[in-house]
Amino acid sequence: MEVTVQWIRTSWTKQSRGGEAATRRNAVPVGFRVPPMTPGVAHVVRMHERDGFDPFDGQEVLRRVDVQLREEDGRLRVLPRVQPLFAIPPRPRRPPAVRLVPGQWVRWQLNYRFSSAAGVRDWSYWLDTFNIAYGPVEADAFLSPPTVLMDERGPVR
Repeated sequence: MEVTVQWIRTSWTKQSRGGEAATRRNAVPVGFRVPPMTPGVAHVVRMHERDGFDPFDGQEVLRRVDVQLREEDGRLRVLPRVQPLFAIPPRPRRPPAVRLVPGQWVRWQLNYRFSSAAGVRDWSYWLDTFNIAYGPVEADAFLSPPTVLMDERGPVR
C-alpha cells in the first residue's frame, strides 16, 4: 500500500481561547511540505501554545498514527480513530470512512477538550488534522485544497 500521511496536532489551554493568542492559534497551517520519508512512516507535526505554536517536525511509524488505513477494491479506506473516549465533544455518530482512488487525498479534522480527572487543572484542547494521500505526492501537495475535506470539529466551549 503506497500512502502518504501527515498528522498535525495543535494543542492549547484556556489561555489561547481568546484575544491575540487565539488569533495566533487560528492562523496555524493545516498542511505542511512533506519531507522525504521511508515507506510506512508518517510525517508528524506538533504545535503547542507553550512554544508559541511554532511547528516541530517528526516521524512516526504508520501503525502508531490514530487512523485506520486499508486497501479495498483498488481504493484506500481512511477513518481516523477517536481514542479519548472521555473527551468532548461526544461523537455518537461519526461519518463513514472515506474511500480514495490513487492520486486523491483527504484532509480530516477532529477537535477535543479534556479536563483533569479531579478538575484541578484547566481544560486543554487538541486539534488533529490528518492529511492522507493514496500514493506518493509532491512535497507541497498538502499546501493546496484537498480532494475530500472531512470536518469533524464540534463545540468544545
